[in-house]
Amino acid sequence: MPLPRHFYNRPAVEVARDLLGKILVHGPARAKTAARIVETEAYLGAGDQAAHSARGLTPRTRVIFGPPGHAYVYLIYGMYECLNIVAEAEGAAGCLLIRALEPLTGIGHMRRRRPTARGIEDLANGPGKLTLAMGITRRHNGADLTRGALTVHAALDGTAEPFEIAVSPRIGITQSRELPLRFYIAGNRFVSR
Repeated sequence: MPLPRHFYNRPAVEVARDLLGKILVHGPARAKTAARIVETEAYLGAGDQAAHSARGLTPRTRVIFGPPGHAYVYLIYGMYECLNIVAEAEGAAGCLLIRALEPLTGIGHMRRRRPTARGIEDLANGPGKLTLAMGITRRHNGADLTRGALTVHAALDGTAEPFEIAVSPRIGITQSRELPLRFYIAGNRFVSR
C-alpha cells in the first residue's frame, strides 16, 4: 500500500527525514522499477530563498501550494528533471527534493534508461539521474503519489532495515545554502557525491 496522504501533511523537514528508507515505485507491471530513498532535501517555502515557492504562487509553483502527497517535477539546466514531493497542508508551500535512490527492482530497465552509468551505484545517485533511471518526467508533475503508477511505500516486504540519519547543508544551490536541510542514510553507498 502506498503511504497515505496524512504522511505528507506535516512540516517538510519531518517528511524529508521520514522518507529515508521508504520505497519509490514507478511504472506498469511489465516495466516496474523500485528504489529505496536514501537522500532528500527539504525546501521550506516563503522564508527559504532556495525554494521555488519563495516568490509565492505562480503557474509553475501551483502544485507546491496544493494538496500534500503530490509530485512536483521540474526541469533544471534545460536538460535534467527533478522529483520533489509536496508536504505541508494545502495552501502552505513546502516540498522535498528526492536526491538519491538505491535501486531494488527493475534494475535492467534502469540500466537501459541510463546506459552511461558505470555501475549500480551510479544509476540513481543524483536528482537528474534518478528521474532518468525511474522513467519519471515532467508529465508526472502533479501526480498523486498516494495512488497510481508513481507511489511511495513503507517497504516492499513489510520490513525496514535500521539506519542512522546524517544531516548537512543542501547541495548545488546559491541562496539559503547554509541551512542544514539535506538528509541522507549515513554510510549508504548510493548517496550522491
